[in-house]
Amino acid sequence: TLNKTKTQRYIGIGLMGFSLFFLVFGMLLYFDSVLLGFGNILFLTGLTFIIGFKRTAQFFFQRHKIRGSFFFLGGVSLVLCRWPIIGMLAESYGFVLLFRSFFPMALGFVLSAVNIPFLNTVCFFLSSSSSMV
Repeated sequence: TLNKTKTQRYIGIGLMGFSLFFLVFGMLLYFDSVLLGFGNILFLTGLTFIIGFKRTAQFFFQRHKIRGSFFFLGGVSLVLCRWPIIGMLAESYGFVLLFRSFFPMALGFVLSAVNIPFLNTVCFFLSSSSSMV
C-alpha cells in the first residue's frame, strides 16, 4: 500500500499543478467561468488525492473552520453556476479564513530562504540595483 499512497500523492500534486494553471489562465482570460470551475474541481480533487478523503472532509468541516469552508465551497459553487467574479471573491475570502494558521509558517519558510547562499546573493543584487527614474 506504500506505493499506492505514493502514487496517489504524485497524482494529487499533478492535479494541483493543473489546477493552478487553469485558475491563472481563467483569470487571465477575464474570469472565464469554465476554466475557473475546472481549476476548482482539480484543486479539490488534488487535495483529496494528497491527504485522503477522510482528512479532507475533517479539514473542511472542523467547527472553527466552518465559516471559511462555507465561503470557499460556496465560491466554488458560484463559479460553477457562472458567477465567476463573485465566486472568486468568496473563494479568496474563504481561502484566507481556512489557511490563516498556515500563513505564518509559510512566511517563516520564505524568509528563511534568504539565508540560502545563492538566494542571498540574488536578493543582494536585486536590492542593490539602482533605478534611473
